[in-house]
Amino acid sequence: MAGGQERILRGRIRSVQATKKITRAMELIAASRIVKAQQRVIAAVPYSERITEVVRDLSAAGAGSSDPLLAGRAEVRNVCYVVLSADRGLCGGYNAGVLRATEGEIKADALQGRGHTIVAIGRKAEGYFRFRGYNIARSFTGFTESPGYDTAKEIGRYVTDLYVSGQVDRVELVYTRFISAGSQEVVQRPLVPLDSQLTEGGDGKSEAGHDYEFEPTPELILSTLLPRYVEARVYAALLNAAASEHAFRQRAMKSATDNAEELIKNLSRIMNRARQDAITTEIMEIVGGAEALSAGE
Repeated sequence: MAGGQERILRGRIRSVQATKKITRAMELIAASRIVKAQQRVIAAVPYSERITEVVRDLSAAGAGSSDPLLAGRAEVRNVCYVVLSADRGLCGGYNAGVLRATEGEIKADALQGRGHTIVAIGRKAEGYFRFRGYNIARSFTGFTESPGYDTAKEIGRYVTDLYVSGQVDRVELVYTRFISAGSQEVVQRPLVPLDSQLTEGGDGKSEAGHDYEFEPTPELILSTLLPRYVEARVYAALLNAAASEHAFRQRAMKSATDNAEELIKNLSRIMNRARQDAITTEIMEIVGGAEALSAGE
């Protein structure tokens, strides 16, 4: 009986050791990808800041008053949520955070009589909302760990068309913002129409203090530039989400590795106790047999 239990425990220990090797490898891979993802987040900042400055200067020159991407709706009846999740699991509470936040906003909108439309980024968001019967306009999958600008461009163009065509009255981004390797937070940011503060603070002047001369007109330049600005916002959110996903996965796999080590220790302790019990039982049987033989003589 004890020998059978020992074999079972040895098998469980080998299984946990194999799992530990996998989680440790995933932890190291995620840790190495965090650095690259963080560098991409930082590298995208100058472009975003510069395009914001240009939009402000164009607005200071009198453009944008009638652009549909800047003009909000008097009544918001349908809100589009662009939800950034992961294509894969094994990343702790990363997916649950954005999914719960979006679901809470949708329920709050329903209480105010507003409808919803979801643009799901990542297989986890698509599966979660489709299973629960939410209205999914479109899903984008297969790139969440390493997003490219072409994908952001496609997403930005799609949500812009939804807004301009009147199918939705507001577009919100829900994603996990990357602060550092040990800190991330779920945020909700307005995407379309663009925040009115975006066009404030421009002076329409160059660094030398001279007025800009725009060719063609500021209105035409702004109407061309605003969709690029939306794409840049989506791209920045995708990069933040990717870096956050790697950070969450690294922590989750480290926790799994630590738990595996603890489980191996506990199983080894149980196995040693079972082996000692088996040895004690055998000794008792030998002593008992020897006493029986002595009594028989």
